[in-house]
Amino acid sequence: MSLNSSTLLNEEKAQGAQRNTEGLESLLQTPSLIQDNPLQQLQLASQEVLEKAKKSGRSKCPRCNSSRMFYCYTCFVPVETVPTKEIPTVKLPLKIDIIKHPNELDGKSTAVHAKLLAPDDVTIYKYPCIPEYEEKRHEIALIFPGPNSVSVRDIAFHLQKYTKKGVCSSDDDCSREPVLKQAKIEPEAEKNPNECISSSRSEGTGLKKIIFIDSTWNQTNKIITDERLQGLLQIELKTRKTCFWRHQKGKPDTYLSTIEAIYYFLVDYHQEILKESYKGQYDNLLFFFSFMYTLIKDAKCCSGKE
Repeated sequence: MSLNSSTLLNEEKAQGAQRNTEGLESLLQTPSLIQDNPLQQLQLASQEVLEKAKKSGRSKCPRCNSSRMFYCYTCFVPVETVPTKEIPTVKLPLKIDIIKHPNELDGKSTAVHAKLLAPDDVTIYKYPCIPEYEEKRHEIALIFPGPNSVSVRDIAFHLQKYTKKGVCSSDDDCSREPVLKQAKIEPEAEKNPNECISSSRSEGTGLKKIIFIDSTWNQTNKIITDERLQGLLQIELKTRKTCFWRHQKGKPDTYLSTIEAIYYFLVDYHQEILKESYKGQYDNLLFFFSFMYTLIKDAKCCSGKE
């Protein structure tokens, strides 16, 4: 998943099979093409605090004292030069669990962005230390493409097959015995008024939590085949093109980074399930991602690789 946004894709189509790296990087300087960059349309909070932090360089994590840029990817907090009050907070309509592969490098993962920007609604687990979802399958879905995956708009229909007494693993198998094993899920904090609003808005589907896997695509098999994730409703996202700058060799540009997948799912959920017009409510989930994308793009342009 490299710098292969729709901007670059359009140019690749125009030039057929030619994939000259220097030529593609030079396209980033073309104003008309930059305007096609989907990140340009985001309604973001001011990124001035990140601009200042960039100029001052690496800073200490207030918790572990490690030297980091912008935020500590271990403690999930901004560094000393990035005041927490200047970082936007996003309220999500659902809870999100992110299951991180143990070999996924912390410093290269975008999962931390979600925890930083939606701390009340996002929990990150490092595999194999994950919850058991058996008794909550009627209100949980897993984002993962596959032969049995359904679209976002069909979530409500398919979750009707999942009840607290048992789980339908297929259309013809709805007679399983009740699940007796207690799910080991973190206790939820007492709800505030905003959380109650989010809960009531999702009652129509019964969906309360979404699970994302944070790993390279070559590493996902170990997690997706875990027995604790079996039987969960799987959701497949609409095809979008990534803007992520770390390319997974041999994979198409429709393979999204974790934060992109979270963002696009929520946009679809807002429109398809909540039936509300989208007005940038979750755009700030890409607060760090969009800034780093621009930073890396500009660095490539200035390095002489034109």
